[in-house]
Amino acid sequence: MEEADLLEEHQQLQQQLQSFVERARENEHKMRRFHEQELNLIGSRTLPDLLQNILYNYRRSFSLDAVTLVLYDPEYEIRRILEEEGSRVSEQPNLIFITQQDNLTSLYGPDLQPRLSNFEHQYHQTLFSQLSQSYMPLRSVALLPLVRYDKLIGSFNLGSFSEERFAEKSGTEFLQRLTTIMAICIENATNNERLKRVGLTDTLTGINNRRFFDQRLQEEIGRSIRANDPISCLFIDIDYFKNINDQYGHQNGDVVLRKIASLIRAQLRNCDVIARYSGEEFVVLLANTAPDIATEIAERIRLSIAASPISLMEIESSVPITVSIGISSLTDTQGMENTRILGFSLVDNADHALYDAKSDGRNRVALYLHDNYSKNSGQHYANTSARAKQ
Repeated sequence: MEEADLLEEHQQLQQQLQSFVERARENEHKMRRFHEQELNLIGSRTLPDLLQNILYNYRRSFSLDAVTLVLYDPEYEIRRILEEEGSRVSEQPNLIFITQQDNLTSLYGPDLQPRLSNFEHQYHQTLFSQLSQSYMPLRSVALLPLVRYDKLIGSFNLGSFSEERFAEKSGTEFLQRLTTIMAICIENATNNERLKRVGLTDTLTGINNRRFFDQRLQEEIGRSIRANDPISCLFIDIDYFKNINDQYGHQNGDVVLRKIASLIRAQLRNCDVIARYSGEEFVVLLANTAPDIATEIAERIRLSIAASPISLMEIESSVPITVSIGISSLTDTQGMENTRILGFSLVDNADHALYDAKSDGRNRVALYLHDNYSKNSGQHYANTSARAKQ
């Protein structure tokens, strides 16, 4: 072999070796980034933190053009958890919830393996619908199934403006490992939220219990003091509930409690706190809400319940139900410090106002003002507070 040929072969071998070294370094760097992401996922303290890491930190770390997460949530449970934790689900278009698995199942097939391919609008657009029209079109995608115990719980979707980024035969070992850990973390975070709520939820009505309310009361009073925002409390009692239990039985009494809880919740914002306080009493905490707005909300609740007769078991006709509501507000908390005393006063004053509403005929709203009561059903709502039949 001539010297020139040997030199050329040597140069080729050097180039190959250099290529192997660069690829090894690239893989090492990639492995380090994946390892960092795994630690971030495992270290996420709450479900919102976990989703933040998945949707935003991952995209930034790997310079991706699009990242979305699809979660199977047939009972709206994950969405409720996020909203209760203060996350605005509607403002996160790259977080997609589905109640049916048909499209995902057909996308992945029975093998539930990652799918890397060119972007095809008819198959992939719904997974990346958050992209505005001003974006460059995606050219390639990596669709990664989230699987737990052989069941599909969601899909982690990566998009790129480059056709080469996610080639069909590219290796997926790193991605498969990451999504396995991601699925475990999502399941664990969701289970932790479930466990946390077991001791803070009223099992009959599905709303918060008094323990939860007492905790949130201190938090919201503290926030009200810091921001000097008004805060209001509604104390709600079902009128003549003992008669319902005596006449129709305790099982029907439970039906009434569940329905009333649902009707109250329907009139509230996501940030409002509702809880079953005791027996047939409910309490609502309205952050950043002045007395006049709290009165309007209370009246909406009262009218909604009065206009919604409840169907009971083994009873042919629906039964009309009414409630009495007491309101108290703190409108100036500047300079105050003792959240426990303020919280007790807020709830106690609402309870006093409730007593006034009931003693004045029931099916009405009463607002506690300092040391006096303003009987709204005798003032602003004189023509709308129809009393329940006694």
